[in-house]
Amino acid sequence: MLLALDTASPQVTVALLDDAGTVVAERRSEHLMKHAEQLAPMIAGVLADAGADRIDITAVAVGVGPGPFTGLRVGLATARTLAMVLEVPVYGVCSLDALAVEAVVTGAVDGPFLVATDARRKEVYWASYDEDGARTSEPSVDRPADVASELPVVGEGAQLYPDSFPNGVGPTRPGAGWLGRAVVEERAELLDPDPLYLRRPDAVMPSRPKAVS
Repeated sequence: MLLALDTASPQVTVALLDDAGTVVAERRSEHLMKHAEQLAPMIAGVLADAGADRIDITAVAVGVGPGPFTGLRVGLATARTLAMVLEVPVYGVCSLDALAVEAVVTGAVDGPFLVATDARRKEVYWASYDEDGARTSEPSVDRPADVASELPVVGEGAQLYPDSFPNGVGPTRPGAGWLGRAVVEERAELLDPDPLYLRRPDAVMPSRPKAVS
């Protein structure tokens, strides 16, 4: 079984898929921005929902962002640790790609489109895709006005900035079930489980105080 998880958005999502790519259990967090507190219990809950145990996990898939520093660090550290302990492979997937896969498979789009998610600081993480859901640009972070488009836009960015993205469609936040399907069905590029931050974290170590002469 494939355990999939994503912590790139304010909402934690975890899913368990069988070898055919069928989602057998999935959960989304009820509370936002509490990744560290919720991820481990949600993994245990998904396994319990499926009547499975950790030893049944044969691979791990994890969203690598782009997303905020704290959330990505929690998800990626958990995925890498589980994979190491269970001696199974771990696959990284761009979280924007997971949204694109869902939009294409569910029929929310039928031509080129953008995926744009909330990057805070009045910015969006975004990338462009063709009609099949293949990414045609590298993930970036920009102000909505700088990437404004009349194309269909998948993701929370369209809800937050309708003036720049008037044609919002499809899902708003990544789902672990779709991220897992992207891996099983080879619908997205598989990446190393390293974070896509795209910018410096909000919290940084203070600089050393200047010496007093």
